[in-house]
Amino acid sequence: MASTSRTRTGRGRGRGRGRGSSSLPPPPSTLPLIIEEFFIIVYEDPLVKKELPKKFADYLDGQEPAKVYLRAADCGPRLWTVEVLFDGQGRMYLDKGWEKFAIAHGVDFGWFVHFKYEGDDVLTVKVFDGTMCRRYYYSDGRR
Repeated sequence: MASTSRTRTGRGRGRGRGRGSSSLPPPPSTLPLIIEEFFIIVYEDPLVKKELPKKFADYLDGQEPAKVYLRAADCGPRLWTVEVLFDGQGRMYLDKGWEKFAIAHGVDFGWFVHFKYEGDDVLTVKVFDGTMCRRYYYSDGRR
């Protein structure tokens, strides 16, 4: 008796194993760097200027805004104006105006503050307390 062998044609189980066009995204090194979200951890006095990540400062690519506008997520349209300080070494800080925002939102030691860059110098902010739970703030529209 002659034995017959089966030859696989590449069809059937499994996806993407054939020789067709690939729908895989390009490798990360070829994608443009977009820094839209980042966080800081409050290690020192919560009311003094806060350094933002250098990658975010680099992302602004020399635009160096004089101020940014902070908006607490899910808390209405109120924008908090905060002056920005650049130190000439590529570091960016939230300066005058940060203290008012921090007091109004109860920012304290060990808290995480998450930022999302919305463009036009607006940062949406979410605050997480020492239990790592998000703090929610409600606006009554009187501010």
